[in-house]
Amino acid sequence: MDSATLCATPARPWLVADIGGTNARFGLVTAPGEPAIHVQRLPVADHAGPEQAIRAYLAGLAQEDSADLAREGLAAAALAVATPVTGDEVSFTNSAWRFSAQGLQAALGLDRLLVLNDFEALALSLPRLGPAQRHTPAGWLAPGEHPAQTLAVIGPGTGLGVGGVLPTAAGWAAIAGEGGHVTLAAADEDEAALLAWVRRSHGHVSAERLLSGMGLPLLHQAVAAVQGRAVPALSAEQIVSHGLAEAADPLCRETLAHFCAMLGGVAGNVVLTLGARGGLYIGGGIVPRLGDFFACSRFRERMLAKGRFADYLAAVPVAIITDTLAALAGGALALEQSARPSPAQASWAMAG
Repeated sequence: MDSATLCATPARPWLVADIGGTNARFGLVTAPGEPAIHVQRLPVADHAGPEQAIRAYLAGLAQEDSADLAREGLAAAALAVATPVTGDEVSFTNSAWRFSAQGLQAALGLDRLLVLNDFEALALSLPRLGPAQRHTPAGWLAPGEHPAQTLAVIGPGTGLGVGGVLPTAAGWAAIAGEGGHVTLAAADEDEAALLAWVRRSHGHVSAERLLSGMGLPLLHQAVAAVQGRAVPALSAEQIVSHGLAEAADPLCRETLAHFCAMLGGVAGNVVLTLGARGGLYIGGGIVPRLGDFFACSRFRERMLAKGRFADYLAAVPVAIITDTLAALAGGALALEQSARPSPAQASWAMAG
């Protein structure tokens, strides 16, 4: 399959998608390097699977003033999925969707289909993120416009995603992994007490176990228990809102403080492990909501607290991803590079 065959045009665009357990975002790319257009979000529960959701998305476009779009069908598609991608069969962790990549490609008449882990796609978006799509707190080192070194991303959302990209002769290659499930370590006695309490009910305390949307309620309970308090269970949304309120709930605020500090420790580990001298990016839906609280937290202090490598880490730029559609751009970059795949490319690709 040559690059000319795969080239995106308005009549035969690329479909890019970011599919989670609750919602799926779809968009079309009409030329390499262009942003996704006609982005829509469809509830996963409303559709039997990705084929049905994609057809519903395209049918909706046909009813709009978009007659020229996809009139000859789709040339290719890249799906970023919130689950590990290990082969043809894809089964979602947090929804009932299952599909065969080969079957989906045939059903949609695609020349190429790429299926990537969602953080693999988010990582691929990093080299093209501009200042309008990211934010660096005052006093922190911001990424440059044209990165040429390995980049890392960590993202506390529903779970905790970790990924990276490194430059190769064939383009940017994504590093897909499950770094959110590394063992969470304590940096002081307070954190040791929190982890000891959590281990009573969870033999392995991963980073995701506490540093995610599903982990914040457990962290809140741990903070209360260590202080000898019994408090009602709160959702992650409640913990964030109560902790940031003008009349902040002290326990929720302390929970968020521990969250930021421990996230900084894990982020520093990610940068050191990947050698991500080009920058650390923070994705997910939680950190952007924390605003100035995050900027004033112990995140950066703990990220740098790696002994002899503090100076190494101090030279690494940091940015918070504010563009909620970044994973779509990563999928588009994967398609651009798929005409010249290399062994280092981390995405699972199939050509018709």
